[in-house]
Amino acid sequence: MLPNYDTITALATAPGKAAIAVIRISGKEAFPVIEKIFRKKNKPVCFTQIDSHTVHLGTLVDADTIIDEVLITAFKSPNSFTGEDIIEISCHGSPFIIQKIIKLLLNNGIRTANPGEFTLRAFLNGKMDLSQAEAVADLIASSSEAAHQLALNQMKGGVSKAIGLLRDELIGFASLIELELDFSEEDIEFADRKQLELTIERTLNRIQMLIHSFETGNAIRNGIPVVIAGRPNSGKSTLLNNLLQDERAIVSPIAGTTRDTIEEEMIFDGIRVRFIDTAGIRHAKDEIEKIGVERTLEKIKQARIVIYLFDMNEMTVDEVEHEIQSLKSSASAHTEFITCANKSDLVSEDIKKKFQSLNGLFISAKYEKGIEELKRKLSEPFLLGIKEAGPLVITNSRHYEALIQTKASLEAALQGLKDHRSHDLIAADLRHALNQLGLIAGTITTENLLDHIFSHFCIGK
Repeated sequence: MLPNYDTITALATAPGKAAIAVIRISGKEAFPVIEKIFRKKNKPVCFTQIDSHTVHLGTLVDADTIIDEVLITAFKSPNSFTGEDIIEISCHGSPFIIQKIIKLLLNNGIRTANPGEFTLRAFLNGKMDLSQAEAVADLIASSSEAAHQLALNQMKGGVSKAIGLLRDELIGFASLIELELDFSEEDIEFADRKQLELTIERTLNRIQMLIHSFETGNAIRNGIPVVIAGRPNSGKSTLLNNLLQDERAIVSPIAGTTRDTIEEEMIFDGIRVRFIDTAGIRHAKDEIEKIGVERTLEKIKQARIVIYLFDMNEMTVDEVEHEIQSLKSSASAHTEFITCANKSDLVSEDIKKKFQSLNGLFISAKYEKGIEELKRKLSEPFLLGIKEAGPLVITNSRHYEALIQTKASLEAALQGLKDHRSHDLIAADLRHALNQLGLIAGTITTENLLDHIFSHFCIGK
């Protein structure tokens, strides 16, 4: 804990007019300053002598002028969010009152907090690790039930605990390998090589599961990008309007009405989906249409799911298959395609049978037939991914990159063991893996490793 921080303040609630606003103060001067400006029944209150987590009704005063009637909530160090003394002022949500109170605090030697500084102090003071601190931002930004739940799980330390268990298991063996370096002249082996191989293989399996969960977690956190693609007049804009239950896109029998992409969001089963309606795919007749088709292909590269929509009256099975394969060449390896045969209300059962080999959905965008089934097909893979991964879903790209680096280092260490490489090379790979895992929670791996060695062994050197 760093004891010489300045005392900081900031508005903790959203700016603008509201019934109530909360102004937060954190630091060693929080109690002395509030004692100067707060009166309870016209008397000052000694906050250093009151119980923590208590609320007090009174007035804030500037000299003899009352600014507002407020509630003061006091949290004593170390039992607070930041680990420092904290005061939260609940005042009326007038921007004028908020400004007056913050100005009064600044005039009494408190400074304005930097962005994220309260959470930063919580991390530095050991109230949470780095991944939990990042989850605070994710929780605030969550816009769907699934994103909210993932952020809560991470804030509770689900990911941190899993990473911590992996690190603890590896540290034991890594410390033994490091110890062997000190006794290299004696050619002593402290670590059981076979047991270390099994531990690394077990750890790699768990890390691979976490890496795999990122695909689901990242999509849920940022919204699942879904592109609606197909030829002109296949019904893409009608489908978008029905999915959104809003007349968002212009619907016209004239081919090529949509020249640019249209993006809107919707939440299905607690998961945020970002729909992107695109220009019809065909040989462009003018420069503007050419740009529209190029943008369609660019959006397909970024999509997690592509809904390929086609008119059964206008295309054959071979044409559909050829066009889907062509679009897949523009998509990423992880992009899923959902084939939708549109205008099913206008074709016979015999025609439908011809398209059954595509394993797609038969829908009518105009009359909303098959739309609910399409919605389920959009959300089910991600709901299943959450269920399979449980609380351990990686949503942060920084964590993902650290896990990728950890995996590479452990694979190198495992190969080194199998090839009977020197102790120092294996130790370097394990050190790098531990450092990468430590980056996720913000721990200093090298110090932990040294502590482990010296607390368990009397090296005598």
